[in-house]
Amino acid sequence: MPAATTLDARRKRWLLLPLAAALLAACGGGGGDGGSGGVGLCTTEARKEFVRSTFEGAGANPPGYLWYAINPNPDPAAYADEVGLFDALLSLGSGSIPADRWSNFESTESFNRFFGAGQTMGYGLSLAGLEVRGDRNAPLYVRLVDPGSSAEAQGLQRGDEVLSVGGFSAPELIDQVVAGSFTVLSPAAAGTQVVATLRRGTATFSVNLSASTYAVTPVSGASVLSTPQGRRMGYLFVRSMISQAHAPMVDAFQFFRNQGVSELVLDLRYNGGGLVETGRLLASHVAGAATQVYAGLRYNNLRTASNQDWMFAPQTNTLGLARVFVLAGERTCSASEQVINGLRGIGVNVVVVGDTTCGKPVGFNPTDDRCGTTYSVVTFDSVNARNEGRYYNGLLANCAVAENFQAAIGSSTDPLLNAARLVADGSACAPSSGASEKPQALRAAQRGHPGADGERIGLFR
Repeated sequence: MPAATTLDARRKRWLLLPLAAALLAACGGGGGDGGSGGVGLCTTEARKEFVRSTFEGAGANPPGYLWYAINPNPDPAAYADEVGLFDALLSLGSGSIPADRWSNFESTESFNRFFGAGQTMGYGLSLAGLEVRGDRNAPLYVRLVDPGSSAEAQGLQRGDEVLSVGGFSAPELIDQVVAGSFTVLSPAAAGTQVVATLRRGTATFSVNLSASTYAVTPVSGASVLSTPQGRRMGYLFVRSMISQAHAPMVDAFQFFRNQGVSELVLDLRYNGGGLVETGRLLASHVAGAATQVYAGLRYNNLRTASNQDWMFAPQTNTLGLARVFVLAGERTCSASEQVINGLRGIGVNVVVVGDTTCGKPVGFNPTDDRCGTTYSVVTFDSVNARNEGRYYNGLLANCAVAENFQAAIGSSTDPLLNAARLVADGSACAPSSGASEKPQALRAAQRGHPGADGERIGLFR
C-alpha cells in the first residue's frame, strides 16, 4: 500500500466493507511478522485455518460464505496447502445457483496496487479470446490497448490480428482460453518480456512487449454526438469501477450537462466491475433518485445483521434521464451489471446494446491474510429496489449487435454505438450477425487476476 494512502482514506474507500476493516487496515504482504489472522507465523496450517475461517465467517469478521449451506465441508487436514483447501470449499451449485466461479485470491500487492493506487502491472494488451467462442480457426484480434503500457508504446492497435504470443499460435491461445489456462499475458513480474507477432492489413510484424506498472485509465472518451435526427447524445467509456474513476466521471457529467445532452450512452462492454460505491456514483449521475435504493446487499441467513442498502446519491450534475443506453457484452460483469439492475429497479429504461452480460450478481468482502494473499470469497448477493437479482445467466441485450474489432471504440464506425444512435431516434434494432443469446461462461479455472486474457474480470465489492 503506498505511503500516501492514509488509514482515513482506506476507511473511506472500504465504506462498503465495515466487517473487513480490521484486516484491511493491516494490508500489505510480508512474511511471518503478522501471521495468518495475527496468530503465529505464516505456516501452511495457519494459512489453511485462515481460509477455513474466511468461508465459515468465524466471529464478526469476515461475514462468511453466501452459499455455506450447500458448499462442501471437507476436512482441512486432507489438503496439502491453502490453495487446495480453497478450491475444495467452493460451492458446486444447486438448482438455479451455479457453481462458484467467482471466489478468488491474489497477492495483496496486486490487490492494493489496483484498488488502492489505481495501477496495474502487465503488457497492456487485451485480446478477443472469449469472443471467438472456442473456434480455434477464427481470427484472434486485439480488442484493447491500455494507455501508458508497453503495447501502446509499441504502436499496437485495436483490430490488429494476433498470430502468436510467447511462442503460442493463435489457435493454441484460443485453446488455452477454453481450458481456462491462459497465462501468457499475465506476467508474474515487471520486466518480463514476451514476443507477439501480429498482422495489420497485409503487413506482418513482431514486437517485444515488456511488462510494466502503469496507471489504469478507468474513464475515457467523454464526447457529445448527434443522432441522425439531431438528438444530442453523450458517450462515456467506463472501463473499471475503482475510486480513480470518480473525478473524471464527475467531470464528464458536468460536460454533458453543459452541452445539454438528452440521451446518454454508457460503454461498459469491457467493465469487469469493482466498487459498489463507484457504480452508485455513475448511476446517480444518470438518474438522481434521492431516497431510493440503488442496491441491497444481502448476506447469508446467519448474517442478516450485515445486510445493507446503498441509496442513490444525487449529484450536482445529475442528468435525471428516464432512458439510458448501455453498451455491454460477456465482459460486462458485477458492479457494471449492478448499474443496469439498479437503474431498472427505479424505473429507468436501460436499453442494453451488444450482447448478454456475464451474469455475476454477487460480491465479496475481501480479506487480507497478512501473509501476502487477499481472498475475495462470495459473501453477498445484490438486488435492486424491486428486489430483483440472481441474474446468473446474464442480463440479455435488448438490441443484439456483434462487435467489429476493426472499428475504434466509440467511433462513427462502432456498430454498438451506431445501433444506440438509431434506436434513440425510434428505429427498430437491426441485430448484426455474430451476437449471441448467451455468453460463454467464465470458468472456475479463470479465477484470480488478471482474467482470461490479460485483464481483471468479475470483481464486485
